[in-house]
Amino acid sequence: MSLSSRPARRPTPYTLQRRLLVILLGSLTLVCILLGLLYNAGMRQTLMSQLNEQLNQAANRAATYSTPQHASHDLFAPGQASGTLNARFVDGNLTAGAWLDERTGDIITITEDDVKPLLSLEVNSKPVARTLSLGNYLLLARPDQGSGGVLITGLPTEPTENALREMAWLTLMIGVLTVISTGLAGTWAIGRSFAPLKRVAAVASSVARTDLETGRVELNQRVAPHDAIPGTEVGNVGRALNALIDNVDSALKVRDRSQAQMRQFVADASHELRTPLSAIRGYTELLSATEHFSDDGRRSVNRVLEQSSRMSTLVEQLLLLARLEESNSYKMHPANLAALAKEITEDFEVTSTDHQWSFTAKTPQVPINCDSSALRRVITNLLGNARKHTSVGNSVSVSVGVDSVSKEAVLTVADTGEGIAPEFLPHVFERFTRADTARSGADGTTGLGLPIAKSIVEAHQGTITVSSEPGHTVFEVRLPLANGTGQRQDKSDQD
Repeated sequence: MSLSSRPARRPTPYTLQRRLLVILLGSLTLVCILLGLLYNAGMRQTLMSQLNEQLNQAANRAATYSTPQHASHDLFAPGQASGTLNARFVDGNLTAGAWLDERTGDIITITEDDVKPLLSLEVNSKPVARTLSLGNYLLLARPDQGSGGVLITGLPTEPTENALREMAWLTLMIGVLTVISTGLAGTWAIGRSFAPLKRVAAVASSVARTDLETGRVELNQRVAPHDAIPGTEVGNVGRALNALIDNVDSALKVRDRSQAQMRQFVADASHELRTPLSAIRGYTELLSATEHFSDDGRRSVNRVLEQSSRMSTLVEQLLLLARLEESNSYKMHPANLAALAKEITEDFEVTSTDHQWSFTAKTPQVPINCDSSALRRVITNLLGNARKHTSVGNSVSVSVGVDSVSKEAVLTVADTGEGIAPEFLPHVFERFTRADTARSGADGTTGLGLPIAKSIVEAHQGTITVSSEPGHTVFEVRLPLANGTGQRQDKSDQD
């Protein structure tokens, strides 16, 4: 894969805790830099002022002590600091000049290389920095009253520069240590301050992960009272979250009661409709058998029989769906899914010879815990749909196996029919939905078969999915294995 085709990597989002820490350390760094610059600038000004004052004092002592008859070493009055430079120029010529060695204290005559920089100085001007063979010096030129020439005095700037350099490094180290220690302390303090907010977020995440679609959900998660105290930012958020959870919990309870009432109503109505529908069908069959009708009358009576039979089927399925949604409507016991699916497939081979049927068991024993009658209805419904919604001559294949990774039994029903329309595919498990004419078939349908199958599978802690394209439609049912491994069970445990 080329570099250009790789998906762009999303940057890691900055949390509020990290942002606050960055702002804190950034502000502290700027303050440290500003204070360091101001402090070092102030110290430079102070030290240079002291050096200028020392230079003025050294120049005054040299001028007081200097006479034309003195030799070079006599230019240095007692008490002159080491490194001091004194030189006398008369008519542009060096008559005397030397400096005190900083290490030995000896008086050393200056070289000819330093004459030109010294001659460039202006008399009675401010101190000027020059680079000599001896090093960097701060020099001051004054008139020499005794000789009528110029007396130059200088002090080395290296000690001052070294002091400023050491002070700058010390300031930098103090600033770095301050930023690091503040970062560590800030991380701990901000993390501790954000701990209540993290607990509130954990409660919100727990509620968000709750499957609210299943019904009969109790939201027991709440923000702790000490994290929901009003008056603080975190407390206000925690209090608002608790109010939101209470509101959602109340709505779910109302919905659960409403659904329970609706299920009870559907069950009662379906139960009450069974008797009159049976009576209508019975009396219609009696009329058809005992009375003589015209051709139109006979068609009308047959139509009444068909519609009453269809309505009876619908009422029976509604009653069954209402009962299946009750939590105690299933009687679970061990069964072998492979044997159950094979038996039902063989029944369809005998009763529906206009289709081609095949069964494959990847393992002979697929132990599950189930309500056999309910699970039999699921398999029968899937095979019946494959028969009704595909044209004559198509193939229907049933397969049973074990997913060793998820520890689940897997049942698949695939057909080679015309397929399910893409816009209808997401709604196949909804109640009273019917496929388009491509899979309608000749038999009538109530739109409750797949919802009943889905309700039964989910009650068994399983899942049912569908995928379809022209020529290949697959329904897949996954159920938990009885022992989690799919190993062989005793015959006494099989259905």
